[in-house]
Amino acid sequence: MTRVPLAPVALAALATLASACVGSGVPDPKAAADAYARAAERGDADAIYGMMTASAQRERSRDEVRTIVKDERAELAEEARALSAKDGRVEATARLRFADGEEAALDLADGRFAVTSAGALPGGARTPEEALDQLRRVLARRSYAGLMRVLSPATRASIEQDLRALVTGLDHPETLPVTLAGDAATIAVPGGHHVRLKRESGVWRVDDFD
Repeated sequence: MTRVPLAPVALAALATLASACVGSGVPDPKAAADAYARAAERGDADAIYGMMTASAQRERSRDEVRTIVKDERAELAEEARALSAKDGRVEATARLRFADGEEAALDLADGRFAVTSAGALPGGARTPEEALDQLRRVLARRSYAGLMRVLSPATRASIEQDLRALVTGLDHPETLPVTLAGDAATIAVPGGHHVRLKRESGVWRVDDFD
């Protein structure tokens, strides 16, 4: 089974072609790959540039793409042969970006796109970078439930155990010893936890806890 790692320019070109193939049915990524293979085999920089997404074209000018194609003509020809191989397989992934910046990832399988991950429902990260991106997103949303889903089972169990112990220790707050120091207060909670309060404008708020 031949699988070819494509350069960023090639990936941008294939993404545009795949979206352009959308009709009444599912887009055909193989058609996009074949079109790119023909352009790569010819060394047709203008055709490859035309296949690139608008964002990719903003990052690389037409002249830059021409220079890349000229310098990597042999590699592009090799990619073209591999893409045209009978045992080649094209895997299609789509990313849908929402107005609030969240993304959903979809993989094409059995003639239909299926959601593999979404901002509110993090999937299994395939790379460390994807795991970090999921962490950033759940923290940006201040989503406790989302955070629990991206943590490892051991870390999640440890945090949940600590929180349960804190909740249990706070069952009867009126019975807990409070140490006052002006506008600050410290409460020792059963189970080894401590809660620190601060009074601002006459209102007590939680300043920290462990």
